[in-house]
Amino acid sequence: MTHANTHLEIDAQLAALERLHPDLHGRDFLLTTDKTRADLEAVLLVAEILERLHAANASARVFESGLAISIFRDQSTRTRFSFASATSLLGLQLSELDEKKTQVAHGETVRETANMISFLTECIGIRDDMYIGKGHTYMTEVGAALDEGFAEGVLHQRPNLVNLQCDIDHPTQSMADLAHLKTTFGGDLAALQGKRIAMTWAYSPSYGKPLSVPQGIITLMARFGMDVVLAHPEGYDLLPDTLTQAEQGARESGGRFSVTHSMQEAFEGADIVYPKSWAPFAVMQRRTELLEQGDDAGLQALEKECLAQNATFQDWECTDDTMKRTREGKALYMHCLPADITDVSCAAGEVSAEVFERYRLDTYREASWKPFVIAAMILTSRFDDPAALLRALRDRQIPRRGL
Repeated sequence: MTHANTHLEIDAQLAALERLHPDLHGRDFLLTTDKTRADLEAVLLVAEILERLHAANASARVFESGLAISIFRDQSTRTRFSFASATSLLGLQLSELDEKKTQVAHGETVRETANMISFLTECIGIRDDMYIGKGHTYMTEVGAALDEGFAEGVLHQRPNLVNLQCDIDHPTQSMADLAHLKTTFGGDLAALQGKRIAMTWAYSPSYGKPLSVPQGIITLMARFGMDVVLAHPEGYDLLPDTLTQAEQGARESGGRFSVTHSMQEAFEGADIVYPKSWAPFAVMQRRTELLEQGDDAGLQALEKECLAQNATFQDWECTDDTMKRTREGKALYMHCLPADITDVSCAAGEVSAEVFERYRLDTYREASWKPFVIAAMILTSRFDDPAALLRALRDRQIPRRGL
């Protein structure tokens, strides 16, 4: 792509961004359902512009100093390094909060910790996804502590929060998925109207995977006019509120939302498939209760019970045969990664080795949007005129590397 073409494409994206008038400045990004469609489209456009600048070797440093803090209360590869990449792209220095190495282990409160890590901090990314009723609540507690610290003059500025996955939503993942879909289907969100996406449960030999990815997908994609089909075995329900939100989003966008207990039915005529394991909502509730009670024996018994239950649904696998049911047998396969790949990462899993290998690079491209989406969430929360800022970045032509 030529330098001139890059300028023209960014010009068009900047013009579209200026027409949206998003309300993102000074606000945390915790749930996509809390944002307007204009807000979500703006984040996508900023992510796309940042991606183009990076590909053109143009610097996107908008901070001369400042910290970005990450708090990971669960394991992570893609999101952890995407947050690090995003903050570096914008010129922030990353520091990870390891609670085992802080005074949290000695009883330091959330209110105190939040303020102590925020004196020169621009943003805080948090992953807390394993326990129902806990992760999102923790993030709002951190936010409230920051509000107090700023209002009382303890903090010169209030850092903004980015949800790197909680018990309700995984907005950086679902927004990266939406960016991938927009790109795959011609670069126009309008092209997604009516496209059928099958968000289906799939077998995994592990227990306790969060519900936030399927919940994030059904609530977000329904708002962009897609025909969203949620499929899972009976009993593998999601949070009830997320089903209500998906139904409402579909009504408002002219899309559709339906639920089936057949993977084959969900795949029928689908344009996109997203086979992904998760634990039943009721199981995650029980897990949280047992954890709070300190009932280790109960947790072990629950895990054994759930693994046995999962094993009865090993036929919920994305294979060449199930893919043949999709539109012309050529649906786009998506996954947040890592996928449980049959005969590769496990004896039986979510997807056959043949299907995954065919779409492996597509899943990498899907994941590659996450650093830019996170950077867009940070940038739009910290600057009140992102279009003007991005135009200045483009025009100043400072290379990221080299002379």
